[in-house]
Amino acid sequence: MNTIAQIFVALAGVFHLAVFAMESLLFMKPSTYKRFLIPNEAEATISKPWAFNQGFYNLFLALGAIGGLIAGGDKGHAISLFACACMAGAGIVLIASDRRMARSAALQAVPPILALVLAAVL
Repeated sequence: MNTIAQIFVALAGVFHLAVFAMESLLFMKPSTYKRFLIPNEAEATISKPWAFNQGFYNLFLALGAIGGLIAGGDKGHAISLFACACMAGAGIVLIASDRRMARSAALQAVPPILALVLAAVL
C-alpha cells in the first residue's frame, strides 16, 4: 500500500479512536451526547448502553486499521483496508439513516474511502 493511502488509513483509525472515547468514555457529558442528537440527560442515560457498545465497535475498527498498518505486508494492509471498508460502509449507513448527521458521516467515511481509492489506484 502506498504512503498516501496509509496516511488516510491512519487518519480514519485516529478518528475512530476519538469516537470510541466519546461514545464509551465521555458519553454522559452534555457536550458529547448532544453531538449524537440526544437532547437531554434522561435520554442520554437511556442511550448510554447502546453508545458504550457502539464505541467499542469503533475501537475495534480503529485497531484493525492501525494494527494492520503496524503489521505491514500484504496481510496487514488487507486488514487495514477491510477496516476502512467497514468504516466507509458505516458512514454511508449513517447519512442514509439521518441526513442531520451528514457532517459526522463525512468525517467517518471520507478518510477511509480515500484510503481505499488511493490504495487501488496508486
